[in-house]
Amino acid sequence: MKNLTPEYIFEASWEVCNMVGGIYTVLSTRAITLEERLKEKLIFIGPDIWNEKKSPFFEHLPELHADWVNFTNEEYHLKIKVGRWKIPGKPIAVLVDFTPLMNRKNEIYGHVWEQAGVNSIAAYGDFDESSMFGYASGMIVESYYRFFKLTSEQNIIAHFNEWMTSFGTFYVSEHLPSVATVFTTHATSIGRSIAGNHKPLYNYLNEYNGDQMAYELNMVSKHSTEKTAAHISDCFTTVSEITAKECEQLLDKDPDIVTPNGFEDDFVPQGKDFPEQRKAAQKMLRKVAETLLGYELSKDVLFIGTAGRYEYKNKGIDTFIESLKYLSEYNDLKKEVVAFIMVPAWVKGHRSDLAACLQNGTVLESYNRITTHDLHDYYNDNVMGALNWFHLLNEKSTPVKVIFVPSYLNGADGIFNMTYYELLIGMDLTVFPSYYEPWGYTPLESVAFSVPTITTDLSGFGQWVAHKPHKIINGVGVIPRSDYNSYDVAVQIARKILKFTQFDEEEIKTIRKKAAEIAERALWKHFILYYDKAYNIALKNKNNRILNKK
Repeated sequence: MKNLTPEYIFEASWEVCNMVGGIYTVLSTRAITLEERLKEKLIFIGPDIWNEKKSPFFEHLPELHADWVNFTNEEYHLKIKVGRWKIPGKPIAVLVDFTPLMNRKNEIYGHVWEQAGVNSIAAYGDFDESSMFGYASGMIVESYYRFFKLTSEQNIIAHFNEWMTSFGTFYVSEHLPSVATVFTTHATSIGRSIAGNHKPLYNYLNEYNGDQMAYELNMVSKHSTEKTAAHISDCFTTVSEITAKECEQLLDKDPDIVTPNGFEDDFVPQGKDFPEQRKAAQKMLRKVAETLLGYELSKDVLFIGTAGRYEYKNKGIDTFIESLKYLSEYNDLKKEVVAFIMVPAWVKGHRSDLAACLQNGTVLESYNRITTHDLHDYYNDNVMGALNWFHLLNEKSTPVKVIFVPSYLNGADGIFNMTYYELLIGMDLTVFPSYYEPWGYTPLESVAFSVPTITTDLSGFGQWVAHKPHKIINGVGVIPRSDYNSYDVAVQIARKILKFTQFDEEEIKTIRKKAAEIAERALWKHFILYYDKAYNIALKNKNNRILNKK
């Protein structure tokens, strides 16, 4: 039977024109591949959280589809902005102010309960905003469909990402049955909660009941909306085999297909720009480190780093810090190591004393030789607590130093004033020992910059790489991890870092090349075929659904 391809794709996510985490990378890097095919018929939908402020990710074009904007306002009482997402390909993006729906949320919750059985009674926190945004996203798809007079003969996809947009799935399923729905969970809400609450997720996965755990962990509404969307969508997808197992057990639904996360390497410097930018990054890392520490570092110092969301256990930040303690105790560690923990925390702002010393070239006089930015609560911060516990206090005599960068590296943090990517290229090695990581963009980004990385087989990326040789000498070191072996993982990380410090320049050059080769295999030109299959599944299931109703 012939494969079906979409003529229109509407894709909604909380992270459209809103950089929060890995989903932003998924959508923004995949966009150019889809835009080349669909042109103006690829439309992203995101939340208008900027109000009157100018978004750094969105170019508002009031003249673009101005008549439709007015129609949406008049017919649906929604204010939308149409423009371009400032990413390669510059696809059309629609930002919606969903707040008017907040006055109707109880009515909408009641209707969705009657329609689909979603339990919103226990909702709290960000559930209301997310659900109303999702619902508004579905209304936008319908508004566009009506205004531009699309027909049931056209292959149209409405793709909703994560539980935050699941109400869009419900809306489109009810109001636009001729539109095929795709729902992607990038991480199950209940799986993330089980892992984050220090419960053993993997050894006992087959014993967990998702509904029961949702009650126990106060996740009833989020779990209910995610599970329902997975069951009613025309195609349900997730990003890795490890998360597929979660879906099967916790959502009672096997994904129709696994769609692994690719990326585009257009943000990686090419040619002579690469060594120049790497040199500039290393110069900045050294400058900040020496100014903060108050002493010079050795010429052959090894810069290693970790980054991501501040999920202390799930991202393996605790294990990384523990590994640095063991590393510092090895007598055969001949190189000085500086580890950067680049994880946004509850930060007041940049340290003015450090910024002044960086500008003036003077010596920093402070008891705080660890953080580049001021925290609101040093005492209760997990990273600070662990560094104190393991006595990683950055004394000159110790071979391992740790610098905590608790700020978003957006190019205007006040200390580095460089983006994360601009600093990542200067790293010699990265470590991402995740406990819960459905995919894992951070290690993939690392190897894209030819920076070897260490991760675990509990990340989707780690499992994907582990089909090949997975020692650090091959560009990516993948460490087996379970619910109970965090000590062993920390020791193995320390040993891999130690081994890395012992490689000569030629060996490191070869390892960096192998890392880049792994990244090349994950480009969207290789991975987009999984989405093509997902769209085909959705369109065929939609057609079968309509035929069965006749």
